[in-house]
Amino acid sequence: MKKIAAIAAACFTLFQAHAQEITSKTRSINVTGTAELEVVPDEIYVQVELREYNRKNGTKTDINDISNAFLAAAKSMGLTEKEVSVQSYQGWDGNYWLYKKKKEKTPDMKAGVNYWVKVKSVQQMNELVGKLDDEATQNFFIAKVSHSELETYKKQLKVQAIKNAKDKAVYLADALNEKVGGALTINDPEEMNNAPMPRMYAMAASADGGAPAMNVDFKKIKLQFSVNVVFALL
Repeated sequence: MKKIAAIAAACFTLFQAHAQEITSKTRSINVTGTAELEVVPDEIYVQVELREYNRKNGTKTDINDISNAFLAAAKSMGLTEKEVSVQSYQGWDGNYWLYKKKKEKTPDMKAGVNYWVKVKSVQQMNELVGKLDDEATQNFFIAKVSHSELETYKKQLKVQAIKNAKDKAVYLADALNEKVGGALTINDPEEMNNAPMPRMYAMAASADGGAPAMNVDFKKIKLQFSVNVVFALL
């Protein structure tokens, strides 16, 4: 069995060396093709931080009441469990016994909860902000943006990058009255120069607090791929 494996390894090495020898003797042209695209994100992940607070009469709101009100508001927008999820708890960290023990030492300690909400547009984002409890909301920001068809776009761009490499090889070879043959090697395109994801969000409102002054959208996601292809010259 070991002898057969050794023979197979030797044959593979000889085949690889022969292929390299053929490639080295083949006249070729080495080109780089690129493709890029900018898309407006339609998956915006917003982190909302809610915390207990004291009412004007001195009584404190309960985190469960705050959470239920927030979830009801999200549901009224048409959001479901797929778009809303708990990221973390503060104060009790999901452990009520630990929360209770800390409360005995720090009576004024207030519990909090962080939600991740996925919206599709600036308009839906504004609607979400409009439904937040001003007293309970400690912070909110955009944690991540993406696009529902991102993987499809990436595949399309890789194909376009290879086609761009072929077009470039043809016109470069044509300048020397050469003809381009088949591809000898193709390097898998690598994604590059992705635009940084926006982290913060602020509403653009008019001076009288009415509609936004401008129709501003989220910063586009930039996708760019580069591929190196070696073509034979006929």
